[in-house]
Amino acid sequence: MRSSRLRQPRSDTDWTGLTDAPIPLAEAMGWVVRPGCGAVVSFAGTVRDHAEGRPGVSLLEYEAYEGEVEPRLQALAAQARDHWPMLGRLVLLHRVGALEVEEVAVLVVAGAPHREEAFEAARWCIDTLKATVPIWKRETWQGGVDWGTCASLISDDTTAR
Repeated sequence: MRSSRLRQPRSDTDWTGLTDAPIPLAEAMGWVVRPGCGAVVSFAGTVRDHAEGRPGVSLLEYEAYEGEVEPRLQALAAQARDHWPMLGRLVLLHRVGALEVEEVAVLVVAGAPHREEAFEAARWCIDTLKATVPIWKRETWQGGVDWGTCASLISDDTTAR
């Protein structure tokens, strides 16, 4: 990771980024709140203390293909706006490096005039991010250290979600 500082939003509508610093939850939630948006939906993915078949997880290490992450996050935000043109502000942030149990690894926040669109957009964004953005995790648990078992091939297809 070149810098631990997370860049501030580059536009008035989307805040996307990759960082090795803690994700600023309160700042991101506050940034999404707008007068015309009555719904703000957030999803924060945190490190849990287990994985399938791996009890006692104590650490996750996230790695990313950095040159691809930001363009894909920006494209994902643009596609979300195509699907839900009424979206207000949108946050798509992911962390890399070593994270302990309970730390936030990924944050999606979607603002919209109504809750239905905000929920749909936030769900689509996290599901599509996980399937299309090249970020991987290595797990440390009671039995050893290895790549996460839930890894899948990265896809360029965001239309099937």
